[in-house]
Amino acid sequence: MRSRSDVLELAILGQLLDAPQHGYELRKRINATLGTVRALSYGSLYPALKSLTTAGLIEATDTAELPHALAGNRTRIVYQITADGKEKLASALGRSDPDSWDDESFDVRFSLFADVEPEVRLRILEGRRMRMLERREAMRQHMQRNRERRDAWTLELQRHGLDQIDREVHWLEDLITHERNPTTTATPTDPPSETTKEH
Repeated sequence: MRSRSDVLELAILGQLLDAPQHGYELRKRINATLGTVRALSYGSLYPALKSLTTAGLIEATDTAELPHALAGNRTRIVYQITADGKEKLASALGRSDPDSWDDESFDVRFSLFADVEPEVRLRILEGRRMRMLERREAMRQHMQRNRERRDAWTLELQRHGLDQIDREVHWLEDLITHERNPTTTATPTDPPSETTKEH
């Protein structure tokens, strides 16, 4: 299983592919992309930035040396991806293995799908769907075996968890359908047509 630090480093490289950024801006953009469930602290961000810098995958520049808008009124460190970092990121985004659809890394990989080849996206989506179907079946069996030992509130919480898995499975199936037929189905971000909107 991929470690949290590996997943965070992948997210950082993906964000820096667009443009150089300050640590504060990086944190803000990663949190906005991945949501509050995976809220990123400075305590985890800066060790990851140091590790990536030491590995030569990103480089840090003092803004006092920059003549453009990134410099601002006070000295900050701006991080940008290096050629080695781009190569590492491309290699990571070209893989589709079980780590790609595990809970720890799926959201990050999904947030970088714009830079991923369609066949790799499809394999990751299918792998994630398989993982969620396995989880759903395991949860159903567990609920059935232990139903008589659970109070009503615990059962309701389990049903809620099962509903969440069902929603994710349906969402994944829609995405997979689009990936298999990109010219005949709407993209995930397309608004509904006038004929399908509710009145």
